[in-house]
Amino acid sequence: MPPRKAPTARQRRLGIELRKIREHTGLSLTAGAAMLGTDRTTISNIESGRFGVSPERVRSWAGHYKCPDVAYIEALANMAAERINGWWEDYRGDLASDALDLAELEHHAAAIRSVQIMYMPGLLQTEDYARAVFSESVPPPSPARQRRQLSHRLKRRDVLDRATPPACTFLIHEAALRMVYGGSKIARGQLDYLLKQSDRDNITVRAIPFAAGGFPYASSSAHYVCGTVPQLDTVQTDTATGSGFLVAETSLENWRVALNRTEERSLDPESSRDFIRKIAEQV
Repeated sequence: MPPRKAPTARQRRLGIELRKIREHTGLSLTAGAAMLGTDRTTISNIESGRFGVSPERVRSWAGHYKCPDVAYIEALANMAAERINGWWEDYRGDLASDALDLAELEHHAAAIRSVQIMYMPGLLQTEDYARAVFSESVPPPSPARQRRQLSHRLKRRDVLDRATPPACTFLIHEAALRMVYGGSKIARGQLDYLLKQSDRDNITVRAIPFAAGGFPYASSSAHYVCGTVPQLDTVQTDTATGSGFLVAETSLENWRVALNRTEERSLDPESSRDFIRKIAEQV
């Protein structure tokens, strides 16, 4: 099997989880290869995501490693069985790989929790608002690149319209609600769109007013994407130069706690809608 040129985040994640299982058993690469009747190179390539692996091999390796979590193993086997090229692959080479990896994460999400400090959540942005945000990039994108960025951003929203969409909770700070990207008309249109989306059964919007005070990771926007089992959750954080993806158990638990505390300090959904309406009137 030829190695992959550029494994996706999901393909790398499968390898990471297989390595975790091996290491939790206390086996080195050499010992694992001896137990599985293969070689170190094969295991290393699979654990790095460079080589694919069959669902049967995932179950076999997990059995040899004595992993007791059946649901977790089946979730990994299902990941191994995936042979799709998602819509985001049409953008490979045009956009950064982290943008594609985020779209892939959302496609497979069981649920999404998001906290946004300075921008509206990407999944809830209007085209005009997204264009205004992209226009602030340094250096500014070329017209062709901006069209690709906008196309990708709007295509991501389709995950919310699936027959069985992920349940999404968006915690949005007052700073993001009051930022006027693109002028008052675009900002009001964005707030009106946000209110409309908040009426959907699968979407909960909760505002974090300035009066709520501090909360964990107050300087960081984050996207917590729930997998089919908790071990496969992922946190995506925004940086000035791109995205970071956190999968370590400690990082996931810390973000669960942070999001819970932030949600406790947010307004309830109905009060949030009233709060957003008032801001829209002031823009």
